[in-house]
Amino acid sequence: MPAPVSQPDDPALLRIDGAIATITLNRPTAFNSINLAIAQKLEQLASYVESDDAIRVLVIEGEGRAFSAGGDLQTIGAAAEANTVTQVVGQLLKHYHAFIETVRRMPKISLSSVHGSAAGAGMGLAFVTDLCIAAEDAKFTPAYAKIGVSPDGGSTVGIVGTVGSRRALQIFLSEDNFTAQQAHEWGLVAKIVPATELKAATRQFAERLAQNPPAAIAGTKSLVNQAATTPVKQQLEAEEHKIIMAMNTDDFRVAVKKFTSKSK
Repeated sequence: MPAPVSQPDDPALLRIDGAIATITLNRPTAFNSINLAIAQKLEQLASYVESDDAIRVLVIEGEGRAFSAGGDLQTIGAAAEANTVTQVVGQLLKHYHAFIETVRRMPKISLSSVHGSAAGAGMGLAFVTDLCIAAEDAKFTPAYAKIGVSPDGGSTVGIVGTVGSRRALQIFLSEDNFTAQQAHEWGLVAKIVPATELKAATRQFAERLAQNPPAAIAGTKSLVNQAATTPVKQQLEAEEHKIIMAMNTDDFRVAVKKFTSKSK
């Protein structure tokens, strides 16, 4: 599958540099809010990233002053007024949730790079990735309860798995917003850096992650994601299967040879 060619006015852009792919949300005048066009583009770009064996890390970032303001309320509000919300939001989430499924499933590490505001589904996207790096000025806003709805866009997938059900209920129902520092304390953010250093720090973090061989990345991500809901015996069998698969790769043979030669 050839790499998609991004145009400057596409709602989401793909850039590939070695083993690192970067998807940029590209609706800056709308604070990168999620409408049907961006959802469809994100689904397409993630599908390509998943299929490219040379890519080990996916970075997701936002263009402009915000990471993402979440669902496009102009579109959704108009659909609610016209009594077409079931069709409109259903179609939007069909593509956006397919994108989220791919990000969670792909045998690569996903890293969100967050600055400014991450609200609603934008907050969900920040935390549905495997890891998150945030600027000191990042602000996370649940937003759902205030407009009388429940979370979407993978918000409960990423947050509940990290902080547990009680903290998740607190976040969704009693937090107007919270800071990058709070998110770091709760385990949702891996690193906090000054806003001016976010781009460089994200690249450095992604390069460090990309040093891991593909089998190590894929096996570790799969095992970690299934651990909470898998019976112990089944999880141990999965660990055995994944490690033996990884030990049959050239990456493992080279690494072990290098290690054992040092210890002699």
